[in-house]
Amino acid sequence: MPASNLKVETRIGAKRKPRRILSIVSNTAQLKGFPVGFFAEEMTRAFLMFTEAGHHVDLASPNGGEVMFDTHSDPRTPGGAYVDDLISLGFAHHAKFSGMLKNTLAISALAVDDYDAIWVAGGGGPLLTFKDDSALHRLIAAFYESGKIVTLICHGSSLLLWTRLSNGKLLAEGKSWTGFTDEEEDEVNAAFGMKLNEYTIQSEARLIEGTRFLCRPANEPFAVRDGRLITGQQQYSSGITADLVLEALDEY
Repeated sequence: MPASNLKVETRIGAKRKPRRILSIVSNTAQLKGFPVGFFAEEMTRAFLMFTEAGHHVDLASPNGGEVMFDTHSDPRTPGGAYVDDLISLGFAHHAKFSGMLKNTLAISALAVDDYDAIWVAGGGGPLLTFKDDSALHRLIAAFYESGKIVTLICHGSSLLLWTRLSNGKLLAEGKSWTGFTDEEEDEVNAAFGMKLNEYTIQSEARLIEGTRFLCRPANEPFAVRDGRLITGQQQYSSGITADLVLEALDEY
């Protein structure tokens, strides 16, 4: 008889203290002549995991108002690469949650003290909309300096290229982190038949003294936790990155 047939195992769910998490996505921008927003799964997977854990999640964007899934990542796109993303599909058709996409909170109306953690999704918009948004940079810095958990995934981690703490140093200095890699950018460029972004996170990270940009091969799930800073490489890392957030929330 196989040993697996003799194994008895039990498991119970974790009881967690309810927390408040702020999820930030990009507003819509134009990239090479077409609209881009945020990568669907990079928000929705974590949203589901956090709410199932008993936490409350608010959805915000720098300017507030309506936001959009990147067409590439939208499971409603006919023949798209992510038609099987049932979580994002459910979010888009949910009576309550779909309404959040039409009326996100503006970051100007938010108070850091109201939250325990912040999660920032990536996608096509962040390299365009986050770069010069000093108010967003200040918000990320305020979360970190207030002892909150800061989580950035994929192109959302571009914020580490610009976010400075009150002492003037980049938050990324002395930190280990990850994000969308040059190899992954090359794959996307090849798929679209053009160079989409004028700069990349990994190449810009090399210019930051003392930072440690870590990564795995393209599209391999990978996440890094450096204290209260948590980062995920790309959309395939959404689940493991959210797991790190849940663990960190249990600790703090």
